[in-house]
Amino acid sequence: MPLNAALAACYQATRLFIGYSGGVDSHVLLHYLANEPALKAKLCAVYIHHGLQAVADDWLNHCQQSCDALGVEFKAIHVNAQPTQRQSPEEAARDARYQAFKSLVNQGDAVLFAQHQQDQLETVLLQLFRGAGLKGLSGMPAEISLGEGRLLRPLLTVSQQAILDYANYHQLNWVEDPSNQDSQFDRNYLRNEVMPLLTQRWQGLDAVVTRSARHCHDAQSLLSTLMHDKMLAMLDL
Repeated sequence: MPLNAALAACYQATRLFIGYSGGVDSHVLLHYLANEPALKAKLCAVYIHHGLQAVADDWLNHCQQSCDALGVEFKAIHVNAQPTQRQSPEEAARDARYQAFKSLVNQGDAVLFAQHQQDQLETVLLQLFRGAGLKGLSGMPAEISLGEGRLLRPLLTVSQQAILDYANYHQLNWVEDPSNQDSQFDRNYLRNEVMPLLTQRWQGLDAVVTRSARHCHDAQSLLSTLMHDKMLAMLDL
């Protein structure tokens, strides 16, 4: 699972905070980073306790034990993820999670999330179904500002199968979130009901859509640059 290019920004960071849920994706990323000597000393695994699952305390304990075994610093943060009237449960949990990480980072620090190629595929399809333009169809960025630091997604071009192969090869143990099977949520419905049919018909679909997302990102960046230059030219008149 080569990540040399994706990890370039990590070596430049002062501290690395990895979003660690105990699931297979974040556990593989944590294990990989913990075995990079130049990165391990900067690494802190962060478990966000949303208080939404009855087994959340058990997951916290599992994460603590995993970090102890790897010799990695561990931090747990409790957040209020109850949605307001205008929020969906997913949106409330996501917002609470991002605010927690914003409170951690200082200038020069980086937060790492373990979203992978299939997550990118799901994100782009959901944006497409909502009628998004270039910005939405660009999917999740590999790198973006977060508070005073940066948010990095080094697994974004890595397939889910490669992540599972790594986990099985290294005999890793992880937790499974039962809510992932609840197809009342849009992303879970797409993942559980729709994606198996699409990937059976079009193998390698996640890599293809990820490439399309990069094309949309490049086009959006070009348009933004052109508009910025035009605005500057107008101000000079």
